[in-house]
Amino acid sequence: MLNYKFILNYIKEHFTTFAQNFKIDRMLTVSNLSVQFGKRILFDEVNTIFTQGNCYGIIGANGAGKSTFLKILSGEMEATSGNVSLEKGKRMSVLSQNHFAYDEFTVLDTVLKGNKSLYAIKSEMDKLYEDYNDANADRIGELQAQFEEMNGWNADSDAAALLSNLDIKEDLHYTLMKDLDGKSKVRVLLAQALFGNPDVLIMDEPTNDLDYETITWLENFLANYENTVIVVSHDRHFLDAVCTHISDIDFGKINHYSGNYTFWYESSQLAARQRSQQNKKAEEKKKELEDFIRRFSANVAKSKQATSRKKMIEKLNIEDIKPSSRRYPAIIFEREREAGDQILNVEGLRKTFEDEVLFDDVHINLTKGDKVVVISKNSRAVTAFYEILNDNEKAEAGKFSWGVTTNQAYLPLENADFFKSDLSLVDWLRQYAKTEEEREEVFIRGFLGKMIFSGEEALKKCNVLSGGEKVRCMLSRMMMIRANVLMIDEPTNHLDLESIQAFNNSLKNFKGTVLFSTHDHEFAQTVANRIIELTPKGVIDRYMTFDEYFQDKKIKDLRAKMYA
Repeated sequence: MLNYKFILNYIKEHFTTFAQNFKIDRMLTVSNLSVQFGKRILFDEVNTIFTQGNCYGIIGANGAGKSTFLKILSGEMEATSGNVSLEKGKRMSVLSQNHFAYDEFTVLDTVLKGNKSLYAIKSEMDKLYEDYNDANADRIGELQAQFEEMNGWNADSDAAALLSNLDIKEDLHYTLMKDLDGKSKVRVLLAQALFGNPDVLIMDEPTNDLDYETITWLENFLANYENTVIVVSHDRHFLDAVCTHISDIDFGKINHYSGNYTFWYESSQLAARQRSQQNKKAEEKKKELEDFIRRFSANVAKSKQATSRKKMIEKLNIEDIKPSSRRYPAIIFEREREAGDQILNVEGLRKTFEDEVLFDDVHINLTKGDKVVVISKNSRAVTAFYEILNDNEKAEAGKFSWGVTTNQAYLPLENADFFKSDLSLVDWLRQYAKTEEEREEVFIRGFLGKMIFSGEEALKKCNVLSGGEKVRCMLSRMMMIRANVLMIDEPTNHLDLESIQAFNNSLKNFKGTVLFSTHDHEFAQTVANRIIELTPKGVIDRYMTFDEYFQDKKIKDLRAKMYA
């Protein structure tokens, strides 16, 4: 008779040796992790590993616990039970969310502090050098040896190179952090996280407040990064460019899926469709899944994260294809009427802010069917442009006129003024109804239901909504207007990936005209057929895709002149 107790004890005692012999690179291990806030269970007995050389994109609905999970991995927050263990001798780096923590340090020192051990050695050496004598000479020698082993003599130049790549000019490297603006601070903190080649890199929304060029640089950096990366991001293009795995938080568990975000999304949608096809034979479903895997694997083999990371994504398996429990809002923009050919004419618009020229000499003629992404190196310029077109601000010079057959719907960057009352969501949306039928509760609840406000949620007070809930309400309002021209300023702010995906699809299918601005690369690339850039010296206006615009050398040269 087998002695099961002996076998179990043997496995426990020898598992570590077994793992080492087979080189299982368990860079970060999560064991029996549970997190509970009051009666709410966020994570329930999570067991997972993050291995060497992979980039994991953490996804999950708003409130699923993505940021909480990163905080627990980094040690910033304690779990209710269970533990997280980093492989012995390895170093973890975390993108700081505290933009004021290093205000009294120079920019260069802030980056160097990303490697705490290196910075501590450097600081001790500097102090000993200030009072050099025979008594501390031996200690200096020890520190120098450690410093050299850590490549410390190149630390300043490595940090400076990182800063330059993130567009922090050399004349700012010895400036105190407190003297930088918010966007520059974000870039310095990103350089701090990347500094010194950490074994595990944890980042929560690293692309926030970065421009397209800097995001592209970061994508390339991480695609070539050979250690472990764990990232939360709402930028689908970024997740596709850097991730080898998607880690889905659902029902209090975390499951890893090979491939990038697009593979996870498309495969989960395919699985959901198949689940609803009751009459389809099992053999047909299997063949459809196999064909999907074959097509996607061919694309993955050519993609950045497969080639630039110098490693192939694990073979994609049919078993990885599972339906998601995610709820996607039904965002459908219908038009009350079709617009004529003339949509918008702008002549010589100029706008300044505190003696800074946001844009000048802007001439635009918008025609039916244009889907325009409006960009500028100064985001304030884009918002001011929209506010002028909606008569909320005045331009210093120039004029504009809308076509007589147009009606517009606007999603502003800031929406707080819309939610100051204590109306229920039903009554809030009723304000924007045009007919008696639209004022009926059944009709309004139908609109709210499309935006995932069902049952009691439709009776919530509008002044207690989260940022994402407010944007979904604003989208409901826009849909009720049934406009033929949509103006949208940063639509993905506060939305989860499911809402972003649904919104993106709705604009691709919309038959009217769209003016929009976004930091979401995928949104811009898949919706826009025209690029308009507002600059202090005029406007750049091209019919082309977003990627073509930023890859065109002539346009790069022109942009440099327009901002000089």
